[in-house]
Amino acid sequence: MLTFEQIKELIDLVASHRLTGIELERSGFRFRIDGYRAAKNAAVPAVPAAPAAAAVAAAPESAAAPKGAEAKPAPDVHVVHSPIVGTFYRSPNPEAPPFAEVGSRVKHGQILCIVEAMKLMNEIESDADGIVVEVYPKNAQPVEYGERLFAIKTD
Repeated sequence: MLTFEQIKELIDLVASHRLTGIELERSGFRFRIDGYRAAKNAAVPAVPAAPAAAAVAAAPESAAAPKGAEAKPAPDVHVVHSPIVGTFYRSPNPEAPPFAEVGSRVKHGQILCIVEAMKLMNEIESDADGIVVEVYPKNAQPVEYGERLFAIKTD
């Protein structure tokens, strides 16, 4: 069981980092905080917004809400997904050019971006040859496990 102070710290963490949420499970007790939800095609505010809602759930695992459906890409388009939760970076440092731009040709094994997780920089490589047709997240945006990062039109 979590103390009131621990719950408050988790809510503050979700709010200050604009996380979409956090979920913990211990000994059959499940705790979930739903956080920031950006509207599609809306400008991201410069000041972090407070979490949309905080919810505590003591429910079985089957009660988890499924993720929203994503549009299915064309058959010749390969989507690279995030293998971890973290912060998406398009370049190795703010002054450097992005690893991959829309329209650039990439090869299998070429670095596309970095996802920072717990102060570790994880290089995300292309797993297909082709041309980048879309970069989904914005630079320095938090990403979740399995979230779309790049769309590559394969050769």
